[in-house]
Amino acid sequence: MLGLDPGLGTTGWGVIEARENRLAHLASGFIETESALPLCARLAELHRALARLIATWRPDEAAVEETFVNRNPLSTLRLGQARGVVLLAPALAGIPVSEYQATAVKRAVVGQGHAAKQQVQAMVRLLLPGAAPARADAADALAVAICHAHHRATARHLAAYGAR
Repeated sequence: MLGLDPGLGTTGWGVIEARENRLAHLASGFIETESALPLCARLAELHRALARLIATWRPDEAAVEETFVNRNPLSTLRLGQARGVVLLAPALAGIPVSEYQATAVKRAVVGQGHAAKQQVQAMVRLLLPGAAPARADAADALAVAICHAHHRATARHLAAYGAR
């Protein structure tokens, strides 16, 4: 399962395995684009890096954090464009993509929707032994993957319960 925290300057990513009630950290990191490049070149580089990541790890599902609105309209627009690339890359690879609001991710990982980044990072390390994300972006991406794993497990339990 691939979690993604989109950004034009830095996109965090995290790959986990979810089996029954167990989560395992496989890899995490971040993709940076060069701010001096034109926007289209940055988006193309982001797509190429995501395509390589997907080809390497072959995730069966992807989860992406939803965009929040910034005070700066230009920043919001650029984040939205990067997020479009982040949604497109797994979709082109035939991978189902789910989206989660930041508050839902924090609630799933920490227990409250307005948790601080440090709380999210600490819980990611606790829930994924061996995970030591290099940056907050990677920790956030792992949190998105954890959130998706929890939602997926709940949906499976409800489906099994309803089938009885």
